[in-house]
Amino acid sequence: MDATDRAKPLADSELTGQLFEAISEAFNSKKLKRGANESTKSLNRDIAELIILAADASPLEIILHLPLLCEDKNVPYIFVPSMAELGQACGTTRHVIAAAIIKRIGEETSDQLKELKLAVEKCYYQTAE
Repeated sequence: MDATDRAKPLADSELTGQLFEAISEAFNSKKLKRGANESTKSLNRDIAELIILAADASPLEIILHLPLLCEDKNVPYIFVPSMAELGQACGTTRHVIAAAIIKRIGEETSDQLKELKLAVEKCYYQTAE
């Protein structure tokens, strides 16, 4: 069993493209936290809107606390296939194993992000089948 078998729900190629686009926009508007530690902090501070995890993180166990925390905080999360591509979408040349799109106090969630969160949540049901 390899890591991608344990990384559920895993985004398909279309959803991955949409996620990377949203991550790039979040990076440009300073609403992005990169890395497992920053993602954990944003969840604990209740400012995370969406968590994106890399399925090829090695070992995968270094980020497996995040799905549990997401479920406790009722924040959607999803795995993408590549930490290199996730890093590129986050605006860095380094590999990124986790990223959090955050919200600002008093600011509403954009319609695009709401649709993306719904698409991510639909992946939970497809995984269960």
